[in-house]
Amino acid sequence: MPDTRTSELVRMWIDGWVVSRGTSDPIDEPWGWTIDVGQPNHVARHVLPEPSGNDVRKIASATSAPGTWLKLFAEDQAVLPWVGPGWRRDITGFLMACHLVPERPEMPAGYTLTSWTRGGVSRVLVRTGDGHFAARGQIAQAGTHAVVDQVETAAEHRRKGLGGLVMRTLQSTAYEAGAETGLLVGTPEGRALYSSLGWTMHSPMTSLWYEPSGAAR
Repeated sequence: MPDTRTSELVRMWIDGWVVSRGTSDPIDEPWGWTIDVGQPNHVARHVLPEPSGNDVRKIASATSAPGTWLKLFAEDQAVLPWVGPGWRRDITGFLMACHLVPERPEMPAGYTLTSWTRGGVSRVLVRTGDGHFAARGQIAQAGTHAVVDQVETAAEHRRKGLGGLVMRTLQSTAYEAGAETGLLVGTPEGRALYSSLGWTMHSPMTSLWYEPSGAAR
């Protein structure tokens, strides 16, 4: 079950996520928020911090547009019975938060790091000595909190400390800009890394998208 801070943390996460992705402002709904994303396979998303069966059933039954997503902060097994045919499940996510502190990331040998900030989003790019992509990530600030997004390490460069390098660099950048709290929704694969860096898990997140049979992706 989500803790009592889930709704507050989800709203904080949304505030940074819309900056990171350049989406519409969130629209307040009785059950949460709707966000227009504007991508062919991700047209819009409905975010429910405390989903109920009635709300999810109403949204799911009223959805006819492929590329509509549901972000439900609850366990998969609790919410899957509430949606009908055409809804596909993505990997489970985990809402996590941490108190930001100054970081001193160490650069693994054989890699270089480039960072830049534009439009409220700070990005980190790690490359090999000959310029090949190795890892990346970004963080978007919204007031005193910042949202980590799109952290990725190339398969051939995993387990070399690059994920920690990216995260510590992003966290330090946000701290130096005045942010106090970090938020993210991580994958099962990333959860261990984030936990090792002091992040606390607050709620699982079930992610579903609508793709009826025969719909083009």
